[in-house]
Amino acid sequence: MEWSIQDIARSAGTTSRTLRHYGAVGLLEPSRIGSNGYRYYDEQALVRLQRILLLRELGLGLPAIAEVLTGQRDSAAALETHLELLEGEQRRIGRQIESVRTTLRKLKGGERLMAEEVFDGFDHTKYEQEVTSRWGANAYRRGNEWWNSMSAEEKKAHQQEQLDIGAAFGAACVSGSAPDSDEVQAITRRLHEWLLGPVSTVSKGYFAGLGQMYVDDPRYGQYDERHGAGTAEFIRDAMKIYAERNLSD
Repeated sequence: MEWSIQDIARSAGTTSRTLRHYGAVGLLEPSRIGSNGYRYYDEQALVRLQRILLLRELGLGLPAIAEVLTGQRDSAAALETHLELLEGEQRRIGRQIESVRTTLRKLKGGERLMAEEVFDGFDHTKYEQEVTSRWGANAYRRGNEWWNSMSAEEKKAHQQEQLDIGAAFGAACVSGSAPDSDEVQAITRRLHEWLLGPVSTVSKGYFAGLGQMYVDDPRYGQYDERHGAGTAEFIRDAMKIYAERNLSD
C-alpha cells in the first residue's frame, strides 16, 4: 500500500514542501515517483516519517535527525524509545493540567496558593538542547536569564509582538509587496529588534540562517497555514535582504 505526497502531508499535519525538502536532504526518499512526477510513499516511509516528526518534536535539527536515523536502523526499538519519551511528556502535561485546575479552584475559593503546586509540570528549559546545539551553551544561558528577568506583562508583550510581526509579514505577502520594499524591510527591522532582547547581537549569518529556518523547519510552516502559502519563503527572502543591507558578520 502507498500514499501520495498530498495524502501524507495532510495526515501528518505538514506540507508537501516540507516532505520534498526531507527528500532533498536525504531524510525521506519517496518509495517511487510516478510518470506524472508525483511522489508516493509506502509503509516503511510512513514509519520513517513518524520517527522524523517525533525527533523534531524533541527539538533535534535535521542533521542530528539524520545521524539518529542512521544509527538506529531497528525501527521497532527506536519507536519504543520514542514511546517512552512521549509517555513522559504525557505525564508532564497531565501534571500541568492538574496544576492549573488546582490554581483555579484555590483562586475561586480564596485559598492560599503554593508555588510547588502552581508550577508543577512546567518545564521552562525544554528548548535548552536545541538552543545549545544550534548556538552554544552561552546563548541559552543569556536567553534564559533575559527571559526570567522579565515580568509577566513584559513576557506577554514580547510574545504578542512576535505574533504581530508574523501577521504583518503575512499581510504584506498577500498584498503582493516585494521582500526588498521599504514596507517589508521595516517589518523585518521589527523582527531584528525583537531578537535583540534575548541575544543582544545578531550577525548577518545568524539572521539569514534564522530566515532559512522559516522554510526548513516544519514548526515555522505554520506561517503558511496562518497567513497563506509562500509566506515562509517571503520572510526568508526579506531577512536575507535585510541581513545583507544592515548587518555584519
